[in-house]
Amino acid sequence: MARFLVRAVFAALGLWVASKVTPGVVVTNTGSLIAAALLLGIVNAFVRPIVVVLTLPLTLVTLGLFLLVVNAMMIGLVAAMLDGFQVQGLFAGIMAAVITGLASWIGAAVLRDDRRRD
Repeated sequence: MARFLVRAVFAALGLWVASKVTPGVVVTNTGSLIAAALLLGIVNAFVRPIVVVLTLPLTLVTLGLFLLVVNAMMIGLVAAMLDGFQVQGLFAGIMAAVITGLASWIGAAVLRDDRRRD
């Protein structure tokens, strides 16, 4: 549970940076940001694997680049569920997915380092 919360914190940081850098990504308040990060973790755990399997042929044809669209769709799904989080357009979703993915990657690296020290 603690690892999920740490990952959610890094996802929240990524979404916050995306809202500051990317036009079309809007977070109205901190509560919406936290809710979006937690919901994104749940959506990525349950919905994303199904979508990845269903879009596997298209992902193979595009040499994996379609996964950016899948990640943008997951962020768009979260935005559709929350009032305080908005993503306007595919480009904004892809940029938010890239920024959030980078933040999550950094978070995974931090978690990996904590595990080695134990």
